[in-house]
Amino acid sequence: MTARKKDHKPTPGRPDGVKHFVLDTNVLLHNPNALFVFQENHVVIPFPVIEELDKLKRRDDDIGRNARECIRHLDRLRVAGSLTAGVDLGSIKPGAGAAASAGRNGATGTVRIDAADHQRPDLLHEDIPDNRIIAVALDLHKEGKRTVFVSKDLSARIKSDALGVHTEDFENQKVDAERLYTGYLSLTVEGTLIDELYEQRALPLERLVGVLTGEEESGEPWPVELRANQFLLLRDAEDEHHTGIARRPGDTDHVIPITGPRKPVFGIMSRNLQQTMALDLLLDDQVKLVTLLGSAGTGKTLLAIAAGMSKVLTEERYERMLCARPIMPMGRDIGYLPGDKDEKLTAWMQPIFDNLTYLLSTRGSPGQSADSQSTDQRIQKLMADGVLVLEPLTYIRGRSIPHQFMVVDEAQNLTPHEVRTIASRVGEGTKLVLTGDIGQIDNPYLDQSSNGLSYTVEKMKGLPIVGHVTLAKSERSELASLAAERL
Repeated sequence: MTARKKDHKPTPGRPDGVKHFVLDTNVLLHNPNALFVFQENHVVIPFPVIEELDKLKRRDDDIGRNARECIRHLDRLRVAGSLTAGVDLGSIKPGAGAAASAGRNGATGTVRIDAADHQRPDLLHEDIPDNRIIAVALDLHKEGKRTVFVSKDLSARIKSDALGVHTEDFENQKVDAERLYTGYLSLTVEGTLIDELYEQRALPLERLVGVLTGEEESGEPWPVELRANQFLLLRDAEDEHHTGIARRPGDTDHVIPITGPRKPVFGIMSRNLQQTMALDLLLDDQVKLVTLLGSAGTGKTLLAIAAGMSKVLTEERYERMLCARPIMPMGRDIGYLPGDKDEKLTAWMQPIFDNLTYLLSTRGSPGQSADSQSTDQRIQKLMADGVLVLEPLTYIRGRSIPHQFMVVDEAQNLTPHEVRTIASRVGEGTKLVLTGDIGQIDNPYLDQSSNGLSYTVEKMKGLPIVGHVTLAKSERSELASLAAERL
């Protein structure tokens, strides 16, 4: 008990009333650097969390990797001081990606392992790790300390909240999915402004200052910043059929008109305004990261692959196109698949093959001449020549990928950490495209606010080499459009 009292003595320069954040195992498995984001507050790790990390560290997937990384963080803290008494994060040298966030007056918090045997109430009589972890938060709460139990487990949050403990999800890597950046703004302007845009082929931002306004919840107008690579949908106030599309390229002080490709991009023409915007970003070599978000049938993957094939085969701008998808089944998995790596990948990559088949068929690309080979043979030839590469994301860590057009499909099933790992593999001259639908998440530990695609859209918006478009209209078929809207 002496060690615990020592830990809770006020620290000079640290404000009174700091919180005690009790972390569940799943938070550290989601982000091992979660130890370092609580500013001047105390981080408490129950002993059962250490035991669970130890059991998971031998796994060869991302869960095992994150467990090992968290254990290494704790070992580094152990060297700096007693973890049972509490180690001040400001007293250690930060490792890669593990710099402690500072609170008021630059104060940093502490990390402590709670190794005490806590008496559990009758409601938590079952001796399981979740109950022992909640008991730590409950005892701190009963001692009168400002306690917050942090967990990504809904059941654990419900139980701790029912016991009167303030409970939260891990919010550090969550975004507001309801107000996610769409990549474009709609403005009603004078018709002469649209005419000037297309006649001069550019429009200074100062000409738009008076019309770049949004609306707060109270209904009051407020100025809106036009971000780099953000689009404008301009509509004539007097003629609804007189419209224009513009984009602010990079960090320039003007917008340029967007007309879309004059000829098909590998047999594909845009069918709506958002698809025109997406193709503009996909075909712009100055934009190195493109994120496309939209419901089923909006054309995310097809547009990305069509642009990639055009850039690789027609323009020869990139050496090859690399397509990847996370290995995440919908519903029950069917078990192990037979064959070598390529044969196993066929089932996972079938959506990619479907799009390639459409693009390489005479129906999908009417401007191309058909040869004597079947579509499947042409795809196999592209793969044999190394022009087209299909990879599972399992093997991407440690790689460097230069001069390639890289498409990552179903990115909504990736964690922010996994997207960071993928983006950090991108070498010189490579373009990365992330596509996905945050309404169809198969990863049980992610939701619309915490998945890697939403996180990337929100955190990377406005950068000169990054662009995003949210596709709104389904173009797959009438049935697909109705199903996406009503089911």
